[in-house]
This record gives sequence, structure tokens and C-alpha cells, in this order.
Amino acid sequence: MKVSTRQLASALHSSPLADQAPVRAILGPTNTGKTHLALERMLAHTSGIIGFPLRLLARENYERMVRLKGVRAVALITGEEKIVPPQARWFSCTVEAMPMSRAVDFVAVDEIQLCADPERGHIFTDRLLNARGRSETLFLGADTIAPLMKALIPGVEVETRPRLSSLSYTGHTRLSRLPPRTAIVAFSMADVYAIAELIRRKRGGCAVVMGQLSPRTRNAQVALYQNREVDYLVATDAIGMGLNMNIDHVAFAGLSKFDGQRHRMLAPAEIAQIAGRAGRGTRDGTFGTTGECPPLPDHMAEAIEEHRFEPLSFLWWRSSRLSFASPQALHASLCQKTPHPCLRPAEPASDMQTLSALMQTPAVRTLATTPEQTRLLWEICQIPDFRKLGVDSHIRLCGQLFTILAKEGRLPSSWLKNRLANLEHTGGEIEDLMHRLMGIRTWSYVSAHPDWVENAEHWQRHTRMLEDTLSDALHERLASRFVDKRAASLARRLEEADNTPLLCAISKFGEVRVEGHDVGHMRGFTFVPDQEAARSDQALIFKAARRAARSEIPRLVTRFLQAPESDITLDTQTGHFLWNGERIAHLRKGDTVLQPVIHVEDAEFLESAHKAKIRQRLTQSLTAKLQQTLAPLFRAEQAVADHPLLRGIVHAMMENGGVAALPAPPSLPPQEATFLRRQAIRLHGTLAFCTPLLKPHAMVLRSLLLRLYNALPVTALPPDGAVSMRLSAPLPLPAQELLRSIGWVASHHTLVRLDIAASIVQDMRQFCARTAKPLPLALASRLGVSKKELPEVLKGLGIRLQAPATLPRHYAGPPAPFMVLPTRQAEKRKQRSARATHPKHLQNALNNSPFAILSTLRSRM
Repeated sequence: MKVSTRQLASALHSSPLADQAPVRAILGPTNTGKTHLALERMLAHTSGIIGFPLRLLARENYERMVRLKGVRAVALITGEEKIVPPQARWFSCTVEAMPMSRAVDFVAVDEIQLCADPERGHIFTDRLLNARGRSETLFLGADTIAPLMKALIPGVEVETRPRLSSLSYTGHTRLSRLPPRTAIVAFSMADVYAIAELIRRKRGGCAVVMGQLSPRTRNAQVALYQNREVDYLVATDAIGMGLNMNIDHVAFAGLSKFDGQRHRMLAPAEIAQIAGRAGRGTRDGTFGTTGECPPLPDHMAEAIEEHRFEPLSFLWWRSSRLSFASPQALHASLCQKTPHPCLRPAEPASDMQTLSALMQTPAVRTLATTPEQTRLLWEICQIPDFRKLGVDSHIRLCGQLFTILAKEGRLPSSWLKNRLANLEHTGGEIEDLMHRLMGIRTWSYVSAHPDWVENAEHWQRHTRMLEDTLSDALHERLASRFVDKRAASLARRLEEADNTPLLCAISKFGEVRVEGHDVGHMRGFTFVPDQEAARSDQALIFKAARRAARSEIPRLVTRFLQAPESDITLDTQTGHFLWNGERIAHLRKGDTVLQPVIHVEDAEFLESAHKAKIRQRLTQSLTAKLQQTLAPLFRAEQAVADHPLLRGIVHAMMENGGVAALPAPPSLPPQEATFLRRQAIRLHGTLAFCTPLLKPHAMVLRSLLLRLYNALPVTALPPDGAVSMRLSAPLPLPAQELLRSIGWVASHHTLVRLDIAASIVQDMRQFCARTAKPLPLALASRLGVSKKELPEVLKGLGIRLQAPATLPRHYAGPPAPFMVLPTRQAEKRKQRSARATHPKHLQNALNNSPFAILSTLRSRM
């Protein structure tokens, strides 16, 4: 491209020293050491200024220079912050804030390829054309600007540096499979949050970096990543400019962005700028895509790997020779034609849009009548729109500031205090804090102009303090939302521990600790994650617990096998076995009532061999419990082994858990009946039962066994020690059968214990064996029922009662009692006895005797 001398002279309107001092350019991809070289060169001179594209980078390198040269020799100048000691010799600045009127030996500008940026390019182009050092000028950036730089700056020395490490494309990788030390890049706040939530669930957490964050918050988030508290970083393209971190892989979750005017696809050079964050020093890096982002085209991936990009075809330019005679003259000077064909007029930036709008305001036209007021108007128009509340809102704010400053000279402290009052709260969500921070940045920018504000030093300190406070609160919110340090630590150790066992332990109380972190506790042999862990972290905790279980579960099983019998209990309501209060197994129906099957609860980490050992131990425990609780029944079984008439009765009792319903009342010889009673077995009609098994403890266990075997629901038993229980409603048939099998009989809405019922029936038979007798009212206490209910309860037990005779109407004496009648069998026996002793019956008996018959035969012969 041919450049005329007039065009170059117009473009380079700097001092004569600009033509004499060497101008150099160090160009190349990321990770070439360009910035490090520039700082070394600057500090080798007696004075210097270096411009960075971000306030964060200016602050970072300022602190680096302070460590080398001392706080008195180094200055920091950004839009919101000015630290300028009287003896300052070296300046770290944002490109916009570079003091162009200050003469220094060395000048450098970083990321000079941003001359092609639509929004800020004209500022970088101005520094390229006009910023010069007395001894040396250095421009740093991508080599895509090299042809235009040679065309605009005659004699410029261009040095291209290769990347210190290689950058390789790895294709598309699922989010859940991204390797540690990965930066995931998205281009909207919503996408950043969504990806950060997913990384938190899968890998324990991540740091978040966005352009809207304050430097303090961004540094705190970067420190989370750099200190390996998290292994993942989710960021916007803000990481593409100078943030030097230990990133091994960069994954793009998208390839398009909104540039303030429209959505557009990223250029290959922009992708390379971001992907170049992977790899540090001589360590190689990789890049690829993830999530819903498709793989890169082959030609684009190859170009990024080899750093081959189309050179820039033009740079954005806006005149820096401004006229402040009037707002109209200022606007006209900003709209001058470009001095060179490769320079393109910049699109109206925010400052120019604000100027155009305020020029139409009557109040501004009235006040901006002098060069001084016009210069003030332009300085106010250059306030960045940090708040992003819309163009109209920003224009109104600038107009208000200009009106106050033009009329009063300074912003009153009371006015500024009111504007800051609503921004001091540290509560709210992440978005609320970010909005307040943007507002604080606006007032930090305003207070950084000492001639604009009363007591400027106070307000500079105050806004800086507010920004720090809100930044810390924002960092805490981000960390709280997107970082689980315990889960992140576990995730990292899980990645590292493929060949190394994790440090883990299960305490005697069941707490599970992995690598010093409480991850949950054991309920029996089932792992339960920590209740404080979010549901989304369950998979990660289970993964850590599985690793821990490899060595700890066998120890836990051994501890159970050696546990004392008192630690193992059987819940007689549910049939569950408990170890130290936690479920480990439950009973199921077996071949007989007294032989249930033990099923060990399924657990995440138990193997079949472990279950077999647990089942064997529980079988021993159950057998011991049955032998102890039902000992009288087992003794009776052994005792009647040699008594054929009794074996069937006891066998039926064993089959039915202690109470058997026989087909018919057994007829036993007196000797056998006595032997059976010695075994604590009694007969009551067709029922045979073992008396000790009607005690509460044995009855509860038998209830469980019978319910399991017959698949019956849980039925409430009478209280321990009770001999009867009043029923509020009739029992369903299955419940009646269960209670009878356990040892309770129903009688007139009352349950009566079987041994008590049998004893009372037997006593009443003896009491009125020959004749009816008055009902003993003491039986009510013995049965545990009221005297009023006693007759009906006895009738339900099969005891015959006769109601008292009807009393006269005016009878005042005690009522006649119920009469207990002999049993029907007793009455029949009595009737047979009476007929046998009657004279008629005696004569008939004599006539029918053998002697009478023989005498009759003899007489007939």
C-alpha cells in the first residue's frame, strides 16, 4: 500500500523526537513473553509509560513494578484510579488514561492489534500514531497488524516471536469429561451461570471471570483457580487479554458473541487469542469445543494451531486534534476525514453519541459557550457507561453532571453522598451486587478528577472502599453459589488417585471421612451422603465413597461380625434387624413359622461374600433369640419325643408358633394328660397352648413370626401385663385369627388372654359341677372387666349363666345375682344318674338283669 509523505505527516503529528527515537514492534501469538520483555525494557530506562487494554492488567503490572522499584517510583493511572507519587518515574496505565502530554524515555502499548476493535480501536490507533518515547517506543500485539504498522510508521522495526509452547486442537469434549485445569469460555452471562452450575454439580465447583467483575473480584476468583481450590474456570472472552493463569485446556461453549450492536461469529484470530491462554511458558496447551458448540472446521483449527491469520485490512481512526471553541466545533473536529487510506472513520462511540445528544439540550447550549466549558463537556462525555442502563440514562447523568459543574464548579459532597447511599448495601443476589459495582465505578471515575469533586481525596478513598467491600461480597456470593470446596477437593483427589488409594476412614459412630472431608455416614452398611451436601453433589460424594469403601467396607463387616450381641436387635414391629440402631436386614417368610428367612438389605458397597457373612451372623443371633424366648416350647418338643399321643399336639403347636387349633378335643389317658401339663402345655377345648409363651416378650416375637408367615398386617396387641382389652370396634377376621394364634380370644367386644380364659372356664366347671350357683363378682377383677360387662364376657367364653328373676315393682332390696349353671355335659350326667335311681327304672333294670332272664327261662321249662 503506497503512502504519501503528506498522509504520513498528517498521521504522525507528534514531536520531532518521534522521528529520531526508534519505534519497535514485538509481535506474535500469546505466550511469547512480550509483556515481560516490555516491562524489562521500560524499567531499564529512567522513565516510562506502558498502556494496557484492561484496568486489571494495569493494576497487576503496577503491583509488579512496585515490588521491583518501590511505591514512590511507580504510578497507576486508570479511569477510576490514580496513584501518582510526586517522584513517580514509571507509569502503568490503561490505554485510554495514558498521559500523552508527559515526556518520558520509554513508551509501550500492549495488544496493539486492538486498533481494529470497533468500539475502542480509534484510541489504540491514536496511540500507535502519536505515542512516542524519547528513547524508545515499543508496540506489542498480534502479527496480523504488521503490514498496516509498516505502512503507517516508516522505519518501524518489526520483530516476530514464536510461541514458547505448542497449541493443539482436541476436538469436541463433553462438559462432564473436561480435564482438570480447564477454562470453559462462554459469551453471555446466562451461559456462564448455567455452565458454572453444571461444573459445580459434576466437579465440585469453578471460578467465574467476566468483564463486568471488578478487578478485586476478578483477582479473587482467579486466586481460587490458581491456588487449586477449584480446577475449572468459566469465563467470557475477558480471559483473552493478558490474564496469565495455569490453564492446560481452553474449551469453547460458543463461537459467537454480541459486540454491542449485533451477534457475530468470532474471527479465527479472536478464537486464537482466547485459546492461547492454554499453556504457560514451555508447557503445551490444548483447545477445543464443549457443550452445544460444534467442533471447529478443520481449516480453522489448523490455522489456530499454526498461528496463520489474515492480516488486518484497516484500522479504526478518530482525530485527536480537537477544537474546543464550541460544542459544534468540537463535534466537527471529531468528524475529520482519515489521513490515510488504511484508516477507517470510527463508528460514533459512546462519548460522541453523548456529545451529540447534549448539544441539542438547551441547558447545555446555554452553559457551553467558552472553550473551558466545552472542554469540560467533552471530558464528561468521556465517562464510560459502566452502568449499562441504556443510552438515555447515561446521557441524562452526563447532562446533570455538566450542569452542576458548569454552574457550581464542583459536585457538592452532600449531592455525591446521596448518589452513593443506594450503592452501599452488600445484600442481594450476584446480579444486584454487580449492578451496584458498576454504579460505584462511575463515581470512582468522577471522583478521580480532583477538580470535579469537593474533598476529592475523601471520595476517592470512600469509593475505593465501597468497591472493595462490594467486590468481596460479590466474590463470596460467587464462591458460595459455584464452589463446594469439599466436593472440589474430592474431585481433584479422585482424578489423582487412580493409582493411589484415598485416605479414608469410618468412625465407630459411622461417620465417613475421605481425605479429611466429612462426606456422609453409614446407616448400617448403606452410605448416606452428608445432609448439608446439595442434592446435585450426590454423584460426586458417592464416587468418593465408593473409593473409600474398597478398603473400609471389609473392615466394617469385620467389626459387625465381632460386635457384641447387645448391639444387634430385632425390631418386632417391622421385622428389621438393627445394628447400633441402623437397619441392616429384615425377615421374610420361611418354610415354617419358626424358621423365617433373613434377607440382608441391599447396599451400595456390599459384595455377595459380605452379605453371606452378615446373614450367617444374623442367623446365629435369631436362632439364639428364638431358643431363649421360646425355650419352653422347644423343651416340650424334646420331652414328648417318646410319647406318640403327645407328639402330634406339640408338633401342631410348633407349626403354629405356640398355639394350635386341633381338629377335636383330644382324649388323653390321665397319665399322658398329667405329663403334658408338666411341660406347661394346657388344653382348652380344641386349643393347645404353652403357658409361658403368653408372656409379653414371647407374645410380641410370636406375633412377628405369625404375621410374616401368614402375610398379615400389623395388629396392635394389648398392653404388656394386661389380661384383657376392650375393643372399640369389631376386629376383621384376619386380625381375630392372628390374635387367637398369638393367645387371645374374643368375647363380647373384649380380648381375653387364653390362659386366663381357660383357667376361669375350668374354675367355673368345678364351682358349679352339680348345681347352679350365684355368679362370683370377684371374677370381674380377675378378668379386668367391669361388673356390668362380666356376664356377657363369661357367656362369650362358653360359661352358662341364668339371668336373675324379675323383681316386684316396688322391691327395694338387692337384686338377685346371675346364676352360673353347670355345663350341659354335667347336667346330662346328673339326669342319667337320677333316672338310674328311680324305683321304676330300678325295677326295669332288675327285670333286664341276667339273673332275671335266667330265672324266667327256667320257669318256662
